[in-house]
Amino acid sequence: MTEHIKIEKSDGILSLTMARPDKKNALTNAMYGALADAIEAAETDPSVRVLLIRGEGDMFTAGNDVGEFAAIATGALQGERHVGRFLQALAHSSRPLVAAVQGRAVGIGTTMLLHCDLVVLAENALLSTPFVNLALVPEAASSLLMPLRIGYARAFEMFALGEAVDAKSAFAWGLANRVVPLDKLDAEAKAFASRLAKQPAGAVSTTKQLMRNPELLMAQIKAESEQFAARLKTMEAREAFVAFAERRPPDFLKLAS
Repeated sequence: MTEHIKIEKSDGILSLTMARPDKKNALTNAMYGALADAIEAAETDPSVRVLLIRGEGDMFTAGNDVGEFAAIATGALQGERHVGRFLQALAHSSRPLVAAVQGRAVGIGTTMLLHCDLVVLAENALLSTPFVNLALVPEAASSLLMPLRIGYARAFEMFALGEAVDAKSAFAWGLANRVVPLDKLDAEAKAFASRLAKQPAGAVSTTKQLMRNPELLMAQIKAESEQFAARLKTMEAREAFVAFAERRPPDFLKLAS
């Protein structure tokens, strides 16, 4: 286990488990670094044929650690940000990615699913992308991938209003391959991963490369990241994070346009 990320390898499957359940698996910079390291290392490990991403406890992940966001916004947190490495690793992964999602998948918890090749949702899964609620913008190339997957109207509503989408709707919209009872989630996701691991790895990898364009994804990630960083420094973001800390609704109307 590295920085709240459990890493296990068995029968060609590399399992990456976000293991910070007391904090709703909110992702810290160190956790992003551990995930990026593992996904990057898998590219040169012939024994890894499939990656399985999951969350420990009653939810997949609450997304980025908002406390770290606030620290970045105020300039209190400096140094390398590993989220960029994580996103790049997702975009360039030649190994198929399987995700097992229970409970809430917030922000990057949902956008990372757009980079996964097979997604299994528990019946209690709720996907949300409340970036605008925090005066930010979407990331992980989701501003490109989400409209392509579910259409502009649904994607804009998810981004601009930040409301959660239940498992049944997410499946109907094409965000997931299966919806299963919570007690069958791990077994179903592992079964998917096992089936993929037994397929001819070269053919699987090449098929994935033909279906996805890493250069296009990275260009969108770069454009989003620049806007994301800029938005973090705005008065809107400051109001959003102060309101979050004070446990009150933000008041964006009081700010000058």
